[in-house]
Amino acid sequence: MRTVFLACLLGVISLVCLSAGEAPGTGEDSRGPNVLFIISDDLTSTALSCYGNKVCETPNIDALAARGTRFTQAYCQGTYCGPSRASFLTGYYPHATGVLRYEAPRKAIGDRATWPQHFKNNGYHTARVSKVFHMGVPGGIEKGGHGADDALSWSERHNSPGPEWKAPGKGETLEGNPDGKRPVVGGNTFVVVEAEGDDLVHSDGKTAAKAVQLIEELKDRPFFLAVGFVRPHVPFVAPASYYEPFLPYSKMELPPKVKDDWNDIPKAGINYKTSKNMKMDLRRQQKAVGGYYASVAFMDAQVGKVMAALEASGVADNTIVIFTSDHGYHLGEHDFWAKVSLRDESAQVPLIICMPGEEPAVCDSLVELIDLYPTVANLCGLPKQRRLQGKDISPMLSDPEHRVRTAAFSVAPMRKGFLLREKNWAFIQYGEDAKQGVELFDMRVDPGQFTNLAGLETHSEEVARFQYILVTKLENARDNDLRETRR
Repeated sequence: MRTVFLACLLGVISLVCLSAGEAPGTGEDSRGPNVLFIISDDLTSTALSCYGNKVCETPNIDALAARGTRFTQAYCQGTYCGPSRASFLTGYYPHATGVLRYEAPRKAIGDRATWPQHFKNNGYHTARVSKVFHMGVPGGIEKGGHGADDALSWSERHNSPGPEWKAPGKGETLEGNPDGKRPVVGGNTFVVVEAEGDDLVHSDGKTAAKAVQLIEELKDRPFFLAVGFVRPHVPFVAPASYYEPFLPYSKMELPPKVKDDWNDIPKAGINYKTSKNMKMDLRRQQKAVGGYYASVAFMDAQVGKVMAALEASGVADNTIVIFTSDHGYHLGEHDFWAKVSLRDESAQVPLIICMPGEEPAVCDSLVELIDLYPTVANLCGLPKQRRLQGKDISPMLSDPEHRVRTAAFSVAPMRKGFLLREKNWAFIQYGEDAKQGVELFDMRVDPGQFTNLAGLETHSEEVARFQYILVTKLENARDNDLRETRR
């Protein structure tokens, strides 16, 4: 009797630990599907042909979209690398963890499991290649270090050092170089390098090769493989052959411009990089677009190599594939460039989820990157963690009309800005007290976000509605079990 009682007690304890989702797994193989998570850096959906781009062809990402669910209204939770990655990898909004810049999130979350760690704790072999948690680009990639990575998340981790802006080839600094005398420089600077050599010279080529190797090594056991590509993040560096479709750069079309476009934008809403402060004339702007597209084409080719390896491994039919980016990117819209802005070009991200057995679909429902953690864990049959602030969007894979959100939420901590994006409205507020300005756009008639309606009496009730939602959202984002950890 005593033996039976102890066995039953141990069984109950085991079930409790599994339901919490935090206890280490037994090490036994999970029966759920594998996970291949592919993330690009600084990628706007508007640069992908499966999202409508007519100039930049991305056949490998298009092939993913053709077999999976392509989300048209996916939003990041932070409009630059550090906060965004810390958010979706921990399952908390940036204001919950307090990770608003580039620090590692482990101190903020204590012993709570990250997304890959939850899989590791439940019998999966978790592997990372290159930038998944934050790494500095180009500096961190040149050094080949771990950056703000989280060691507890992975069974193994691999970095992919590359020459970045120092790569031999035909290079030009486009930013802050109106007289053409500035040399090719590093840092977060618009630089184009039509590089010598093949794909394996560069970080992303090495990342794809390592991912191919790991798929072959791990195919006989359950795995969570995260593959981080650093392109198209600046510098725009790729083998010269990837530039050929975009030459001469003078054929690159820039987004439409509106006279006096900035007149109704709050000062805090003017992006940190603009055609004006970067001193980029028409030629340099066109070359920036061409360089960005070449970097996207190079990254797309690496995605193709990874997917070919998955198909060859024989486990593609038991592997969930996710493709996304940490945030979007401006390519001259409103004369804005790069990230940080809370407008759609910067806050919206490409998101494709391929679930074995599900039919291809296009989903227009609002989703957030923070939803990936609970969604993929559920698809793999892992224990639920009710503490997570994301939502399970797995029903959308079989029913693209399914809804879990009425609004997506994103932040730009550098600008103290907040975005609430509904289907028909985009509301942006700078500062919790709104003293730095407010923007409101009717996306039905103004998808380019050129006319700020926030100052009009006719829309005062709409503004008030969003401000109430924002206060509630921030309260809910902060009211969680991380408060004691952060003190």
